[in-house]
Amino acid sequence: MHVELVAKKTAGGRLARRVLAGAAMVLLLSWPAFAADFDFTPPLQRAYQDLFSLKVGAGRRAIGPELARRNGIAVYLDNFGDMLTLLTSDDRTLYKTLEKRQEQRLELLDDLDENSPWQRFAQAEVRLHWAFVKLKFGHEVSACWDIIRAYRLLEDNRKRFPDFLPTRKSLGVLHVLIGSVPNNYTWAIKMMGLKGSVQQGMQEIGEVSRKEALFGTEARLIDLLLRGHVLTFTPEDAARTRQLVRDHPDNLMISLFAASLLMKDARSEEAQALLLERPKGPEYLPYPFIEYQLGEIQLQKGNYPQALGHYRAFLGQYKGVNFRKDTYYRQFLCFWLTGQEAQAVPLLQQAQKTGTTSVEADKAAQKFADAFFRKGISPRQKILLKARFATDGGYLDSARNTLRPFSEKDFPLTPEKAEFQYRQGRIFQRRGEPLAAIPHFERAIALSEADQLSFGATSALQLGYIYKQQNKPAQARQYFQKALSYEKHEYKNSVDNKARAGLQ
Repeated sequence: MHVELVAKKTAGGRLARRVLAGAAMVLLLSWPAFAADFDFTPPLQRAYQDLFSLKVGAGRRAIGPELARRNGIAVYLDNFGDMLTLLTSDDRTLYKTLEKRQEQRLELLDDLDENSPWQRFAQAEVRLHWAFVKLKFGHEVSACWDIIRAYRLLEDNRKRFPDFLPTRKSLGVLHVLIGSVPNNYTWAIKMMGLKGSVQQGMQEIGEVSRKEALFGTEARLIDLLLRGHVLTFTPEDAARTRQLVRDHPDNLMISLFAASLLMKDARSEEAQALLLERPKGPEYLPYPFIEYQLGEIQLQKGNYPQALGHYRAFLGQYKGVNFRKDTYYRQFLCFWLTGQEAQAVPLLQQAQKTGTTSVEADKAAQKFADAFFRKGISPRQKILLKARFATDGGYLDSARNTLRPFSEKDFPLTPEKAEFQYRQGRIFQRRGEPLAAIPHFERAIALSEADQLSFGATSALQLGYIYKQQNKPAQARQYFQKALSYEKHEYKNSVDNKARAGLQ
């Protein structure tokens, strides 16, 4: 009897264990595996590195299996790939095809583990990716709502998971942008509940670059981009940019952004070397804008036939609408600056009727074309334009030699006088002679007051930088505020952002 009972109990135990094991297997297969909802596996880490290098095809191949099992990290990375493809191609047809994916991905992420710090981070990243894309394609209102929602998701994530560093990468960017919003828009920022400062944001991004292994390189690049486009790009920043390229020789994104930063800092010769030596191959996304940048450098040098070749190559490869006006305008300049009016004028007519005026470069091209055909352009503009391009590229001897034979009285129109003084100031400033630059900037401001010319705003901005470097905060503040006071000019957005950041 005892033996029989033991046998029955043993058999029953085995049966119970089998039933429980089967039930557990059913649950594992049918119930969301929250622990694996956000699994940044080694293959996905490699996929992220490929995407960040603009090897989008390789990144997507690694993502595929993880997308099939609804891994939230794969969803976030797949969205990253869409953003990169749209931003590099500027393809509106492709945008219309892909835009529905935003809501699909957000809904999928919303069903995943809300107790993971990755959930809100991934949702915020998807919204930020699409905000950048929408801004590129002219959907500003929708982009703004995505930014606001991303900010709220990131702030909530920061409160819930204060030690989760990836949050600070994206939140830091938003804090910098919020902190650099012009004064006349701060009421809207407050009304929407957005808070942040440039200093706070830069500290957050710096912390990620130092402590976060996976996103550290991206944070280093973001830090440099914000310094170049919002703050002041210093010689130390230029050195860090070069080092970042050396550390990642196969990363096309880093090479392209580094070249852009160096061009913006009047180091076009270095930028040209980076662009020509960039990583190449079929695995990288095509990026037509490289041809535009190479054309820009040749224009700065005065090598007009070479510049024309690059501009034409850009338009032959490019599918977007931005920078079209500007590119035709620059082709016009390649002929007009050398006295070839017959070849030049049709290109400016094309600039007038093509593309959009969403970006500042296209606005400036449209303004020049309208003025040229309405009332003509003074031949003295050729002198100023040659000096401008040479200065922008860092070819300072060429710029100085262009202006050397002239003085303010040689320019009959007030805007030309103001530009002449501004160009002189920039040459001295670029040469490391700020004291010699100051009177030229002050004169440009005086000449610009009546008509609120952009040269007054840009001169005030540069004086703010000069006095900031001289550790004279009162004078720096005065001129940053002066730069903000100009109500209407074609560079208002960028000047205001920088002046606001300077004040902070």
